[in-house]
Amino acid sequence: MSQQLSNSFLIELANEFGTPLYVYHAEKIKEQYQKLLTAFAGSNTRFFYACKALTNINVLKYIKEIGCNIDCSSINEVKLAVHAGFAPENILYTSNNIAFSEIETAQQLGVNINIDSISNLRKFGQKFGHTYPVGIRLRPNIMAGGNLKISTGHQDSKFGIPLEQIDKVLEVVKETNLRITDLHIHTGSEIKDVEVFAKGIEVLFEVAKHFPELEVIDLGGGFKVAYKPNDEVTDIDKLGRKVKEEFDLFEKQYGRRVEVWFEPGKFLVSEAGCFITKVNVLKETANTVFAGTDSGLNHFIRPMFYGAYHIIENISNPNGAKRNYNVVGNICETDTFAENRSLNEIREDDLLVFQNAGAYGFEMSSNYNSRFKPAEVLVRDGKAQLIRKRDVFEDLLKNQTF
Repeated sequence: MSQQLSNSFLIELANEFGTPLYVYHAEKIKEQYQKLLTAFAGSNTRFFYACKALTNINVLKYIKEIGCNIDCSSINEVKLAVHAGFAPENILYTSNNIAFSEIETAQQLGVNINIDSISNLRKFGQKFGHTYPVGIRLRPNIMAGGNLKISTGHQDSKFGIPLEQIDKVLEVVKETNLRITDLHIHTGSEIKDVEVFAKGIEVLFEVAKHFPELEVIDLGGGFKVAYKPNDEVTDIDKLGRKVKEEFDLFEKQYGRRVEVWFEPGKFLVSEAGCFITKVNVLKETANTVFAGTDSGLNHFIRPMFYGAYHIIENISNPNGAKRNYNVVGNICETDTFAENRSLNEIREDDLLVFQNAGAYGFEMSSNYNSRFKPAEVLVRDGKAQLIRKRDVFEDLLKNQTF
Protein backbone atom coordinates (compact mmCIF):
# COMPACT_ATOMS: atom_id res chain seq x y z
CA MET A 1 0.00 0.00 0.00
CA SER A 2 1.22 3.52 -0.67
CA GLN A 3 2.22 5.49 2.42
CA GLN A 4 3.08 2.13 3.97
CA LEU A 5 4.51 2.26 7.48
CA SER A 6 8.14 1.12 7.64
CA ASN A 7 9.13 -2.26 9.02
CA SER A 8 11.27 -0.66 11.72
CA PHE A 9 8.32 1.47 12.88
CA LEU A 10 6.01 -1.56 12.99
CA ILE A 11 8.60 -3.44 15.04
CA GLU A 12 8.70 -0.51 17.46
CA LEU A 13 4.91 -0.62 17.76
CA ALA A 14 4.93 -4.39 18.38
CA ASN A 15 7.54 -3.94 21.10
CA GLU A 16 5.60 -1.09 22.71
CA PHE A 17 2.05 -2.42 22.51
CA GLY A 18 2.61 -6.19 22.22
CA THR A 19 1.20 -8.67 19.74
CA PRO A 20 -1.16 -9.51 18.18
CA LEU A 21 -1.74 -5.90 17.22
CA TYR A 22 -3.92 -4.00 14.75
CA VAL A 23 -2.35 -0.84 13.33
CA TYR A 24 -4.23 1.74 11.23
CA HIS A 25 -2.63 4.52 9.21
CA ALA A 26 -4.82 7.64 9.25
CA GLU A 27 -3.23 9.32 6.24
CA LYS A 28 -3.96 6.28 4.08
CA ILE A 29 -7.67 6.56 4.92
CA LYS A 30 -7.57 10.20 3.88
CA GLU A 31 -5.70 9.32 0.69
CA GLN A 32 -8.41 6.81 -0.27
CA TYR A 33 -11.16 9.33 0.40
CA GLN A 34 -9.40 11.93 -1.73
CA LYS A 35 -9.24 9.41 -4.59
CA LEU A 36 -13.03 9.17 -4.48
CA LEU A 37 -13.53 12.93 -4.36
CA THR A 38 -11.24 13.35 -7.37
CA ALA A 39 -12.83 10.55 -9.40
CA PHE A 40 -16.39 11.83 -8.86
CA ALA A 41 -15.64 15.56 -8.89
CA GLY A 42 -17.88 16.16 -11.90
CA SER A 43 -21.02 14.63 -10.40
CA ASN A 44 -23.41 15.36 -7.55
CA THR A 45 -22.03 12.56 -5.36
CA ARG A 46 -21.80 11.97 -1.60
CA PHE A 47 -19.89 9.20 0.16
CA PHE A 48 -20.95 7.44 3.34
CA TYR A 49 -18.31 5.31 5.07
CA ALA A 50 -19.76 1.82 5.64
CA CYS A 51 -18.61 1.65 9.23
CA LYS A 52 -19.32 -2.06 9.68
CA ALA A 53 -15.78 -2.45 8.27
CA LEU A 54 -14.22 -0.81 11.34
CA THR A 55 -16.10 1.00 14.10
CA ASN A 56 -13.43 2.10 16.55
CA ILE A 57 -14.67 5.48 17.75
CA ASN A 58 -11.34 7.15 17.02
CA VAL A 59 -11.49 5.99 13.41
CA LEU A 60 -15.06 7.25 13.14
CA LYS A 61 -14.02 10.66 14.46
CA TYR A 62 -11.22 10.79 11.91
CA ILE A 63 -13.63 9.84 9.11
CA LYS A 64 -15.85 12.75 10.17
CA GLU A 65 -12.83 15.08 10.34
CA ILE A 66 -11.86 14.44 6.73
CA GLY A 67 -15.39 15.30 5.61
CA CYS A 68 -16.90 11.89 4.88
CA ASN A 69 -20.42 10.87 5.89
CA ILE A 70 -21.25 7.54 7.54
CA ASP A 71 -23.36 4.48 6.68
CA CYS A 72 -24.65 2.22 9.47
CA SER A 73 -26.03 -1.31 9.47
CA SER A 74 -27.39 -1.40 13.02
CA ILE A 75 -28.91 1.03 15.45
CA ASN A 76 -25.83 0.75 17.66
CA GLU A 77 -23.66 1.82 14.74
CA VAL A 78 -26.00 4.80 14.37
CA LYS A 79 -25.50 5.62 18.05
CA LEU A 80 -21.72 5.30 17.66
CA ALA A 81 -21.90 7.72 14.72
CA VAL A 82 -23.84 10.22 16.83
CA HIS A 83 -21.32 9.73 19.64
CA ALA A 84 -18.50 10.42 17.17
CA GLY A 85 -20.11 13.76 16.32
CA PHE A 86 -21.77 13.11 12.96
CA ALA A 87 -24.79 15.29 12.25
CA PRO A 88 -28.00 13.29 11.68
CA GLU A 89 -28.23 14.39 8.03
CA ASN A 90 -24.80 12.85 7.44
CA ILE A 91 -25.78 9.46 8.87
CA LEU A 92 -27.43 6.76 6.77
CA TYR A 93 -29.09 3.73 8.36
CA THR A 94 -29.77 0.83 6.03
CA SER A 95 -31.68 -1.83 7.93
CA ASN A 96 -31.75 -5.56 7.22
CA ASN A 97 -34.31 -7.91 8.77
CA ILE A 98 -34.52 -5.93 11.99
CA ALA A 99 -37.25 -5.15 14.51
CA PHE A 100 -39.28 -2.09 13.65
CA SER A 101 -38.27 -0.60 17.01
CA GLU A 102 -34.76 -0.03 15.60
CA ILE A 103 -36.21 1.98 12.73
CA GLU A 104 -38.29 3.99 15.20
CA THR A 105 -35.15 4.81 17.18
CA ALA A 106 -33.35 5.85 13.98
CA GLN A 107 -36.27 8.14 13.14
CA GLN A 108 -36.12 9.70 16.61
CA LEU A 109 -32.42 10.39 16.04
CA GLY A 110 -33.27 12.15 12.77
CA VAL A 111 -31.00 10.15 10.45
CA ASN A 112 -31.50 9.01 6.86
CA ILE A 113 -33.25 5.63 6.73
CA ASN A 114 -33.43 2.88 4.11
CA ILE A 115 -35.97 0.10 4.64
CA ASP A 116 -35.51 -3.34 3.10
CA SER A 117 -38.83 -5.12 3.66
CA ILE A 118 -42.42 -4.44 2.69
CA SER A 119 -43.50 -5.29 6.23
CA ASN A 120 -41.38 -2.58 7.85
CA LEU A 121 -42.16 -0.16 5.03
CA ARG A 122 -45.87 -0.53 5.76
CA LYS A 123 -45.32 -0.04 9.51
CA PHE A 124 -43.25 3.06 8.80
CA GLY A 125 -45.95 4.47 6.53
CA GLN A 126 -48.71 3.75 9.02
CA LYS A 127 -46.82 5.55 11.78
CA PHE A 128 -45.14 8.44 9.95
CA GLY A 129 -47.01 8.80 6.66
CA HIS A 130 -45.61 11.72 4.67
CA THR A 131 -43.97 13.43 7.67
CA TYR A 132 -40.54 11.74 7.47
CA PRO A 133 -38.56 10.98 4.28
CA VAL A 134 -37.48 7.39 3.78
CA GLY A 135 -35.56 5.26 1.32
CA ILE A 136 -36.21 1.81 -0.08
CA ARG A 137 -33.54 -0.84 -0.44
CA LEU A 138 -34.25 -2.90 -3.54
CA ARG A 139 -32.78 -6.24 -4.57
CA PRO A 140 -31.70 -5.69 -8.18
CA ASN A 141 -31.20 -9.39 -9.06
CA ILE A 142 -27.62 -8.73 -10.14
CA MET A 143 -24.89 -11.25 -9.29
CA ALA A 144 -21.70 -9.47 -8.24
CA GLY A 145 -18.85 -9.74 -5.77
CA GLY A 146 -15.81 -11.93 -5.32
CA ASN A 147 -17.50 -14.49 -3.05
CA LEU A 148 -21.09 -15.70 -2.58
CA LYS A 149 -20.86 -14.70 1.10
CA ILE A 150 -20.36 -11.07 0.10
CA SER A 151 -22.71 -11.00 -2.88
CA THR A 152 -25.92 -9.29 -1.78
CA GLY A 153 -27.87 -8.35 -4.90
CA HIS A 154 -28.62 -11.70 -6.54
CA GLN A 155 -32.04 -13.33 -6.78
CA ASP A 156 -31.51 -15.62 -3.78
CA SER A 157 -30.15 -12.90 -1.50
CA LYS A 158 -31.88 -12.03 1.78
CA PHE A 159 -31.17 -8.33 1.23
CA GLY A 160 -33.65 -5.78 -0.04
CA ILE A 161 -37.13 -5.86 -1.55
CA PRO A 162 -37.14 -7.87 -4.81
CA LEU A 163 -37.65 -5.77 -7.92
CA GLU A 164 -40.53 -7.98 -8.95
CA GLN A 165 -42.43 -6.75 -5.86
CA ILE A 166 -42.31 -3.09 -6.84
CA ASP A 167 -46.09 -3.08 -7.38
CA LYS A 168 -46.56 -4.06 -3.73
CA VAL A 169 -44.22 -1.25 -2.72
CA LEU A 170 -46.28 1.22 -4.71
CA GLU A 171 -49.45 -0.04 -3.05
CA VAL A 172 -47.94 0.62 0.39
CA VAL A 173 -46.77 4.08 -0.69
CA LYS A 174 -50.25 4.94 -1.93
CA GLU A 175 -52.02 3.49 1.12
CA THR A 176 -49.86 5.25 3.69
CA ASN A 177 -48.82 8.40 1.78
CA LEU A 178 -45.13 7.59 2.21
CA ARG A 179 -42.54 10.14 1.17
CA ILE A 180 -39.93 8.13 -0.75
CA THR A 181 -36.80 10.20 -1.34
CA ASP A 182 -34.14 7.51 -1.82
CA LEU A 183 -33.81 4.34 -3.91
CA HIS A 184 -30.97 2.10 -2.77
CA ILE A 185 -29.21 -1.04 -3.98
CA HIS A 186 -26.05 -2.82 -2.89
CA THR A 187 -24.98 -5.68 -5.13
CA GLY A 188 -21.98 -6.96 -3.19
CA SER A 189 -18.35 -6.48 -2.33
CA GLU A 190 -15.18 -6.56 -4.45
CA ILE A 191 -16.91 -5.43 -7.65
CA LYS A 192 -14.28 -5.08 -10.36
CA ASP A 193 -16.53 -4.42 -13.34
CA VAL A 194 -17.90 -0.90 -13.71
CA GLU A 195 -20.72 -2.39 -15.80
CA VAL A 196 -22.16 -3.93 -12.64
CA PHE A 197 -22.75 -0.41 -11.32
CA ALA A 198 -24.07 0.59 -14.76
CA LYS A 199 -26.65 -2.19 -14.57
CA GLY A 200 -27.67 -0.94 -11.13
CA ILE A 201 -28.09 2.58 -12.48
CA GLU A 202 -30.26 1.25 -15.29
CA VAL A 203 -32.44 -0.64 -12.83
CA LEU A 204 -32.92 2.35 -10.55
CA PHE A 205 -33.62 4.78 -13.38
CA GLU A 206 -36.47 2.53 -14.51
CA VAL A 207 -37.93 2.42 -10.99
CA ALA A 208 -37.35 6.14 -10.35
CA LYS A 209 -40.23 7.20 -12.59
CA HIS A 210 -42.66 5.89 -9.95
CA PHE A 211 -41.35 8.23 -7.23
CA PRO A 212 -41.89 11.94 -7.95
CA GLU A 213 -40.27 13.08 -4.67
CA LEU A 214 -37.03 11.23 -5.29
CA GLU A 215 -33.90 13.07 -4.18
CA VAL A 216 -31.25 10.32 -3.98
CA ILE A 217 -30.16 7.28 -5.96
CA ASP A 218 -27.89 5.15 -3.79
CA LEU A 219 -25.62 2.63 -5.52
CA GLY A 220 -24.18 1.09 -2.35
CA GLY A 221 -20.52 0.14 -2.11
CA GLY A 222 -18.34 -2.77 -3.06
CA PHE A 223 -15.29 -1.10 -4.60
CA LYS A 224 -12.57 -3.72 -5.10
CA VAL A 225 -9.19 -3.26 -3.42
CA ALA A 226 -5.96 -5.09 -4.28
CA TYR A 227 -5.05 -8.03 -2.06
CA LYS A 228 -2.37 -9.48 -4.32
CA PRO A 229 0.28 -7.73 -6.42
CA ASN A 230 -1.24 -6.64 -9.74
CA ASP A 231 -4.77 -7.43 -8.53
CA GLU A 232 -7.52 -5.92 -10.65
CA VAL A 233 -9.40 -3.19 -8.78
CA THR A 234 -12.48 -1.07 -9.42
CA ASP A 235 -11.61 1.65 -11.90
CA ILE A 236 -13.14 4.49 -9.89
CA ASP A 237 -12.09 7.11 -12.43
CA LYS A 238 -14.02 5.26 -15.13
CA LEU A 239 -16.94 4.81 -12.75
CA GLY A 240 -16.88 8.52 -11.92
CA ARG A 241 -17.13 9.38 -15.60
CA LYS A 242 -19.93 6.84 -16.09
CA VAL A 243 -21.91 8.22 -13.17
CA LYS A 244 -21.63 11.80 -14.45
CA GLU A 245 -22.68 10.74 -17.94
CA GLU A 246 -25.68 8.70 -16.79
CA PHE A 247 -26.95 11.18 -14.22
CA ASP A 248 -26.59 14.14 -16.56
CA LEU A 249 -28.83 12.18 -18.95
CA PHE A 250 -31.24 11.38 -16.10
CA GLU A 251 -31.54 15.07 -15.29
CA LYS A 252 -32.41 15.89 -18.91
CA GLN A 253 -34.97 13.09 -19.18
CA TYR A 254 -36.66 13.57 -15.82
CA GLY A 255 -36.23 17.32 -15.48
CA ARG A 256 -34.75 17.10 -12.00
CA ARG A 257 -31.40 16.58 -10.36
CA VAL A 258 -30.74 13.86 -7.80
CA GLU A 259 -27.78 13.12 -5.57
CA VAL A 260 -25.74 9.96 -6.08
CA TRP A 261 -24.70 8.16 -2.90
CA PHE A 262 -22.05 5.50 -2.43
CA GLU A 263 -21.12 3.56 0.71
CA PRO A 264 -17.45 2.55 0.58
CA GLY A 265 -16.18 0.66 3.60
CA LYS A 266 -13.31 -1.64 2.73
CA PHE A 267 -12.09 0.83 0.11
CA LEU A 268 -11.42 3.44 2.78
CA VAL A 269 -9.88 1.40 5.59
CA SER A 270 -8.62 -1.95 4.28
CA GLU A 271 -5.25 -0.81 2.95
CA ALA A 272 -4.84 1.53 5.92
CA GLY A 273 -4.63 -1.39 8.33
CA CYS A 274 -2.15 -4.13 9.09
CA PHE A 275 -2.11 -6.93 11.64
CA ILE A 276 1.11 -7.88 13.46
CA THR A 277 1.60 -11.34 14.92
CA LYS A 278 4.55 -13.12 16.53
CA VAL A 279 5.68 -16.63 15.61
CA ASN A 280 5.42 -18.89 18.65
CA VAL A 281 6.69 -22.17 17.20
CA LEU A 282 7.95 -23.77 14.01
CA LYS A 283 6.82 -27.32 13.26
CA GLU A 284 8.53 -29.14 10.43
CA THR A 285 6.78 -32.19 8.98
CA ALA A 286 7.39 -34.40 5.97
CA ASN A 287 5.14 -32.20 3.83
CA THR A 288 5.42 -28.67 5.16
CA VAL A 289 6.72 -26.26 7.75
CA PHE A 290 4.10 -24.72 10.04
CA ALA A 291 4.71 -21.24 11.37
CA GLY A 292 2.46 -21.11 14.42
CA THR A 293 1.55 -17.56 15.47
CA ASP A 294 0.20 -15.97 18.64
CA SER A 295 -3.14 -15.32 16.93
CA GLY A 296 -5.87 -17.22 15.11
CA LEU A 297 -9.29 -17.01 13.53
CA ASN A 298 -10.50 -15.41 16.76
CA HIS A 299 -8.57 -12.27 15.80
CA PHE A 300 -8.50 -12.45 12.01
CA ILE A 301 -11.18 -14.66 10.49
CA ARG A 302 -11.18 -13.48 6.86
CA PRO A 303 -8.87 -16.19 5.44
CA MET A 304 -10.98 -18.97 6.99
CA PHE A 305 -14.37 -17.31 6.48
CA TYR A 306 -13.96 -15.91 2.98
CA GLY A 307 -10.87 -17.70 1.70
CA ALA A 308 -9.34 -14.23 1.63
CA TYR A 309 -5.74 -13.75 0.54
CA HIS A 310 -3.54 -11.33 2.48
CA ILE A 311 0.08 -10.51 1.75
CA ILE A 312 2.22 -11.64 4.70
CA GLU A 313 5.68 -10.23 5.34
CA ASN A 314 8.36 -11.34 7.78
CA ILE A 315 9.49 -7.92 8.99
CA SER A 316 12.03 -9.42 11.43
CA ASN A 317 14.01 -11.11 8.65
CA PRO A 318 13.12 -9.29 5.40
CA ASN A 319 16.28 -10.45 3.63
CA GLY A 320 16.15 -14.09 4.66
CA ALA A 321 16.15 -16.86 2.09
CA LYS A 322 12.73 -17.74 0.72
CA ARG A 323 10.99 -20.87 1.95
CA ASN A 324 7.43 -22.16 1.83
CA TYR A 325 5.35 -22.14 5.01
CA ASN A 326 1.86 -22.79 6.25
CA VAL A 327 1.10 -19.81 8.48
CA VAL A 328 -1.37 -20.94 11.12
CA GLY A 329 -2.96 -19.83 14.37
CA ASN A 330 -3.08 -21.09 17.94
CA ILE A 331 -6.82 -21.77 18.14
CA CYS A 332 -8.35 -25.22 18.69
CA GLU A 333 -9.62 -25.23 15.10
CA THR A 334 -7.89 -25.43 11.75
CA ASP A 335 -7.10 -21.75 11.35
CA THR A 336 -4.78 -21.46 8.38
CA PHE A 337 -3.86 -17.92 7.38
CA ALA A 338 -1.78 -18.95 4.38
CA GLU A 339 -0.89 -22.28 2.79
CA ASN A 340 2.38 -23.11 1.06
CA ARG A 341 3.29 -19.39 1.11
CA SER A 342 6.77 -18.33 0.02
CA LEU A 343 8.19 -16.10 2.77
CA ASN A 344 11.58 -14.94 3.95
CA GLU A 345 12.95 -17.48 6.40
CA ILE A 346 10.88 -17.52 9.57
CA ARG A 347 12.40 -18.03 13.00
CA GLU A 348 10.61 -18.34 16.32
CA ASP A 349 9.75 -14.89 17.75
CA ASP A 350 9.83 -13.30 14.29
CA LEU A 351 7.10 -10.75 13.57
CA LEU A 352 4.74 -11.39 10.64
CA VAL A 353 2.65 -8.56 9.22
CA PHE A 354 -0.64 -9.17 7.40
CA GLN A 355 -1.38 -6.36 4.94
CA ASN A 356 -4.84 -5.05 4.02
CA ALA A 357 -6.20 -5.87 7.45
CA GLY A 358 -8.08 -2.66 8.22
CA ALA A 359 -11.51 -3.90 7.13
CA TYR A 360 -13.38 -6.73 8.87
CA GLY A 361 -10.31 -7.69 10.91
CA PHE A 362 -10.77 -6.51 14.46
CA GLU A 363 -14.43 -5.88 13.70
CA MET A 364 -15.10 -9.62 13.32
CA SER A 365 -12.83 -10.71 16.19
CA SER A 366 -14.00 -12.70 19.20
CA ASN A 367 -12.88 -14.17 22.51
CA TYR A 368 -13.07 -17.73 21.20
CA ASN A 369 -10.96 -20.14 23.28
CA SER A 370 -11.20 -17.44 25.98
CA ARG A 371 -8.34 -15.56 24.37
CA PHE A 372 -7.98 -11.82 24.64
CA LYS A 373 -8.92 -9.47 21.83
CA PRO A 374 -5.88 -7.56 20.57
CA ALA A 375 -5.07 -3.89 20.99
CA GLU A 376 -5.61 -1.30 18.25
CA VAL A 377 -3.29 1.59 17.40
CA LEU A 378 -3.91 4.59 15.14
CA VAL A 379 -0.88 6.21 13.54
CA ARG A 380 -1.34 9.84 12.57
CA ASP A 381 1.33 12.34 11.58
CA GLY A 382 3.93 9.72 12.44
CA LYS A 383 2.69 9.33 16.03
CA ALA A 384 1.03 6.22 17.44
CA GLN A 385 -2.04 6.41 19.66
CA LEU A 386 -3.47 3.43 21.52
CA ILE A 387 -7.16 3.46 20.58
CA ARG A 388 -8.18 0.18 22.19
CA LYS A 389 -6.54 -1.59 25.10
CA ARG A 390 -5.75 -5.27 24.84
CA ASP A 391 -8.17 -7.42 26.82
CA VAL A 392 -7.21 -8.58 30.28
CA PHE A 393 -8.59 -11.54 32.19
CA GLU A 394 -11.27 -9.44 33.91
CA ASP A 395 -12.74 -8.62 30.49
CA LEU A 396 -13.63 -12.29 30.00
CA LEU A 397 -15.75 -12.17 33.17
CA LYS A 398 -17.10 -8.65 32.82
CA ASN A 399 -20.66 -9.47 31.77
CA GLN A 400 -20.98 -12.83 33.44
CA THR A 401 -23.03 -13.20 36.63
CA PHE A 402 -22.09 -15.53 39.47
